[in-house]
Amino acid sequence: RGLQQWPRRDLARALGLLAQSSEDPFPSTVLESALIGRHPHLDFWQWESEADVAIARAALEQVDLAAREDRAIDTLSGGERRRLAIATILTQDPGVFLLDEATNHLDPHHQLDVLALFRARADAGRVVIASLHDATLAARFADQALLLYGDGSWNFGPVAHVLDTPHLSRLYRTPVHELEFRGRRVFVNE
Repeated sequence: RGLQQWPRRDLARALGLLAQSSEDPFPSTVLESALIGRHPHLDFWQWESEADVAIARAALEQVDLAAREDRAIDTLSGGERRRLAIATILTQDPGVFLLDEATNHLDPHHQLDVLALFRARADAGRVVIASLHDATLAARFADQALLLYGDGSWNFGPVAHVLDTPHLSRLYRTPVHELEFRGRRVFVNE
């Protein structure tokens, strides 16, 4: 059904969006921000329950922010804010995750941890659609890839077939080479 036919609360339970960047218009703590993800699950004027708080705390734990739950969000680094946005969408617990550059501002180990979290959700039957500019990470965590060339043409299919040297060189407009390292595909450009 079209998006217009969805009641907004039902849509917010089904579809979670992680925008490429976000702003924090109101002062709050890390935990309070993560709890925003529970709002689609609450009735009008209902407060979060202990179960909601436990869900938010578990999400903060998954993104390595549990020790910062009482911190003001305006004291967080860019990477911590990104992980908080990820914790908020995990707290929302939708059936479909739309992720726009989920790894922005994250150091390498947090990139891997975050993509592993979403890979686990996909393995559990959720839908995860993510935009990534890092072909190596896409090859490691994705099943399917869609390459948009910017001129109206595209390629879609299994990662093993779509993420290759000719397609990626065309996409990035620079020579890209594929290497194998410890059984994984790694892409580098000249």
